[in-house]
Amino acid sequence: MSDIDAVLRRAVDDGEVPGVVASAATPERVIYEGAFGRRSLAEQAPMDMRTVFRIASMTKAVTAAAAMQLVEEGRLALDQPAGEIVEGLAAPKVLEGFDAAGRPRLRPARGAVTLRNLLTHTSGFGYDVWNAELLRYHQETGLPAPRTGKLAGLTAPLTFDPGTRWQYGIGIDWAGRMVEAVTAQDLETVFRERLFAPLKMPDTGFVVHPDMLARFATVHARKPEGLRPLDLPVNPPREFFAGGGGLHSTPRDYMRFLRMLLGGGALDGVRVLRAETVALMAQNHMGDIDVEPMLSAVAASSNDVELFKGTRKKWGLSFLINTEAVPGGRSAGSLAWAGLNNTYYWLDPTRKVAGALFTQILPFGDPIVLNLLDDFERAVYRSL
Repeated sequence: MSDIDAVLRRAVDDGEVPGVVASAATPERVIYEGAFGRRSLAEQAPMDMRTVFRIASMTKAVTAAAAMQLVEEGRLALDQPAGEIVEGLAAPKVLEGFDAAGRPRLRPARGAVTLRNLLTHTSGFGYDVWNAELLRYHQETGLPAPRTGKLAGLTAPLTFDPGTRWQYGIGIDWAGRMVEAVTAQDLETVFRERLFAPLKMPDTGFVVHPDMLARFATVHARKPEGLRPLDLPVNPPREFFAGGGGLHSTPRDYMRFLRMLLGGGALDGVRVLRAETVALMAQNHMGDIDVEPMLSAVAASSNDVELFKGTRKKWGLSFLINTEAVPGGRSAGSLAWAGLNNTYYWLDPTRKVAGALFTQILPFGDPIVLNLLDDFERAVYRSL
C-alpha cells in the first residue's frame, strides 16, 4: 500500500495538514491503515489509529442506525408523525421572513414531520451555519444555536414545509430525541449498549474519558497565514446528547461501524441490524427531491460545499448517495458523509469497500482536504 502511504505523507510533508489518519476495509477485513503527522502543531504527539477525533456529523449515521433498530422492533415508524413521539414536533412553525421591525414571521407548517423527513434532511429544519435566514433568526430572538448544547436550540423553526425540499439541518438531533423518548435512555447509553459494545468500539462516545483525552487530536483553523491550533473545550456543559453531532471516536473504531454496514448489519458474527434494514437505509428516500449545495453563512465554520458538483445527489437513511460513478473511485449508489472538522467516509456496496479519512481542520469543506480525500480514494481503488 505504498501508493496510499505516499498520498498521505505528501500532504503532511507539504504542510497541507498537521496530521491525517485514513483507513479502508472490506466487510471481512481492514485492507489499509495509515497515520502521518502530528495530533497538533503545538505538540509532538504523532497521529495513530487510536487518536481520538471530534467526528461531528459522522454521528448522524450512528443515530440513524439506532433509530432503524427501533423501527425493526416496531417502536418507531418512518412515516408516523414525529410529534406523536416528541411533543416539540407536534406543531412546527415555518419561518417566512422578517417584518419591518426585524421580528420573525412564522406560520404553521403544512404537513407533519416524520422520522423519514428527519433522517433525509427534508423536514424543513436547517443549521444557522448554512442558512442566513436561520442565522438572523437566532440573532434576532436570542435563541441559542444547537451546537451550544442547549435544548432551546432545537426549537428553531422550519424554513419550508416538510417533504418539499432538502436542507442540511438539525433534524437528526430530533431523531435522537425520538430514540431517547422510546427507550427512556440517553443517547450515550443507547449507543453504547446497542452499537458500540456489540461492535467492540471502546473509544467512541459523547463523553471524553481521561484515557481518550490523552490521545486527543487538536482542531486547527486554516487562516490566510496558515494553520492555527484552536483551544476548544472538552466535555462542555450540555443539556442533551446531539444525535446530529458530538461523538468522539478513533479511526479504528469508526471503521468497525462502517464495516458493519458494509457487511449488511453484522460484524465478526455479531448482528446489530437486519440485512434488509441496511439495504433499505441505502436507498433513495427523498424521491425526486435533490440534495442542494450548502452555502455558508458562517465562514469560520464552513466553506460553501457541494460534493460531486454537477451531478444529482440523493439521501438515504442517513447518507449522501452519489447517482453517478466517480472516475477512478466509488461506484454509483455509494453512501457517504462527513464531519464539520473535515472528517470523511464512504461505503461502496457495489465494490464492497469502505474508506475514511480523518483530519481536524476548520472550516468544513476545506478544498485541500477534499483534494486529499480524492487522491486517497483513487489510491484505494487502484489497490483493489
